[in-house]
Amino acid sequence: MNLFLRNMIPSCSCFSAPSASKVASIDPEFEQDAAIQRFDSSGIQTLISNPKTLRRHQAGTGSQTPSASRNLDQPSARSPFNKSSSRCQRLYEMFHQELRVLRSIKPHPNIVRLIGYGDDRGGQLGTLVLEHVPNGTLHDALHGNVKSVLSWPQRVSIAYRLATALNYLHEECDLPVVHGDIKSSNVLLDDGMSPKLCDFGFARLGFSATVTRSAIPMMGSPGYVDPCYLRTGLVSKKSDVYSFGVLTLELISGMEAFSEEKSRMLTVVMRPRLKEMAVEEIVDARLGGEYNRDEVVIMARIAGRCIGENPSLRPAMGELLTLMRKDIPSAAFGRVSGKKIV
Repeated sequence: MNLFLRNMIPSCSCFSAPSASKVASIDPEFEQDAAIQRFDSSGIQTLISNPKTLRRHQAGTGSQTPSASRNLDQPSARSPFNKSSSRCQRLYEMFHQELRVLRSIKPHPNIVRLIGYGDDRGGQLGTLVLEHVPNGTLHDALHGNVKSVLSWPQRVSIAYRLATALNYLHEECDLPVVHGDIKSSNVLLDDGMSPKLCDFGFARLGFSATVTRSAIPMMGSPGYVDPCYLRTGLVSKKSDVYSFGVLTLELISGMEAFSEEKSRMLTVVMRPRLKEMAVEEIVDARLGGEYNRDEVVIMARIAGRCIGENPSLRPAMGELLTLMRKDIPSAAFGRVSGKKIV
């Protein structure tokens, strides 16, 4: 079974010297259940030492690489997480937040599954062991050096399946979840190019409306973050809706949400084009005309509503799902309709 190691401490010493002892006791809310395994430090080291069965995901990078044991820069030889290292402490808090969220939700086909974790308080080791998702990230598929371009039906199916995952988090979990960092590098693709949402380090759990900014670092990523959140410090489900709209534009256009090299924000480029609804200026030229024009228009309108300035006017994810099921054949359970319409 291939596994996927998410290492929550990318700039600190992630792996202290292996210890034969079991990890220290953890908070009652993290008591072991039958489906999720808790690893001690030696167990984590054993997983790391076998690159054939494990991949590692660095927090916030959206990258997957074969896992290998290595020492990273550490602020202290004794304690990689000493109190003077505020960045490491924040990452450790994000590890606990992600663990809390992943343990609170039931399995969903489009959310990465938690297999186990390691939480060594002595060495401050925070590790999540996740299912391995073999086809990299959506960001890689759209913007990396890939041999084939994602087809239009694939893109619409990815958007639809991500919408189901977000609707599940927002409306169907026992405690509502706001993901807080929806972006293409936080979407993994499986063997069938179906998406799995990952990276819950910024997630907020258990509220129905809005909360003020907490001790958790400012959530979101350039190009995807809700401008209302930046102005007010308030986050809600509609913050995820905004980011989903940006991701939908990314799928339609093939352009990155934010290009530091070109100083370009996708929403700034696309807003005037959405008003004109000139399909040829909106859709990814690499598709070579192989797309359904009507579907492009509907998807573009969805994206436009999601990135509206007023959060209260943005649609809920359930509303978007209903619209996509009704009007976009390519979205429905991966059905392919993508005949060329010009």
